[in-house]
Amino acid sequence: MKNYTIQEINAILNGEIIGTTNNTITAPEQLEVATENEISFIGNKKYEKYWAASKACAAIVNQDISIEPGENRVFIKVKNADLAMSQVLEMFAPPTPQFSHEIHPTATIDASAKIGNGSRIGAGCYVGPNVVLGENVTLYPNVTILDESTIGNNTVIWPGAVLRERCHVGAYCILHPNCTIGADGFGFRPCPERGLAKIPQIGNVILGNNVEIGANSSVDRGKFSSTILGDGCKIDNLVQIGHNSKLGKFCIMAGNSGLAGSVTLGNGVMIGGSASIKDHLTIGDRAIVGAGSGVAADVEAGKTVLGYPAVDARTALKQWAILKRMATE
Repeated sequence: MKNYTIQEINAILNGEIIGTTNNTITAPEQLEVATENEISFIGNKKYEKYWAASKACAAIVNQDISIEPGENRVFIKVKNADLAMSQVLEMFAPPTPQFSHEIHPTATIDASAKIGNGSRIGAGCYVGPNVVLGENVTLYPNVTILDESTIGNNTVIWPGAVLRERCHVGAYCILHPNCTIGADGFGFRPCPERGLAKIPQIGNVILGNNVEIGANSSVDRGKFSSTILGDGCKIDNLVQIGHNSKLGKFCIMAGNSGLAGSVTLGNGVMIGGSASIKDHLTIGDRAIVGAGSGVAADVEAGKTVLGYPAVDARTALKQWAILKRMATE
């Protein structure tokens, strides 16, 4: 079991230690359930009130903390407690699943595939013709990589994920279990002979570097060219990204949200959980779409929208306040 002194933890955080404790830290934990040998964090002043009842011997706190740690307890003051806590979590992270073979004997790898140095391929994986894996790529069991796809250095793909043909994943990406990259876009048209005629989807998907795709999420291939996710995009579980959508850098989409086809997101856009974006819309740089919103028109850069249909956040809040008053009259 890993354990650290406060001084060893602060050597990573470079914060300011307030108070003293003799306890060794054995794990990080949330305030309400932490024990006397665990470290927690206070990322917002509204949570200061929970410190007195917590048993944690230490907490990572922001520099504007207004309480004292108390007897045999310690605060580590930092500029950003949330980011510092992520560093502590890395210190205590358990090892990832082990490989008994760098390339498991049950994996099926086409003779034309190119496997970079240090890459590991788990049991039951399929790597198709002309696939290229960079260096130190990890494919956990039962991953499928179809023809002519490429994966950049140090990318990790968890069990059950599927990368369909001719799709490209950058370096340092993480694809979580059962996500699908490059499924057909949802394209059908009424047809007298067949009812609904399927529109061929002949494009692909391109993921930039440091992209993370959550479990059971789907990024559909383009109808004509590419569906593109820029560097640093983070996609939660159960997210749908429609064909030919284009995401800029460092976009975030929370669980159960979705983009219809040909949506464009600028850089740093944030989409809340269960929000839905109509096809062929543009969401400007750093715009925010609130959870559960339905966006039916373009959103300007830096704007926050809420509601169904989504409107400017201040307008939505006024509407909700009026409806609440009407309901009580």
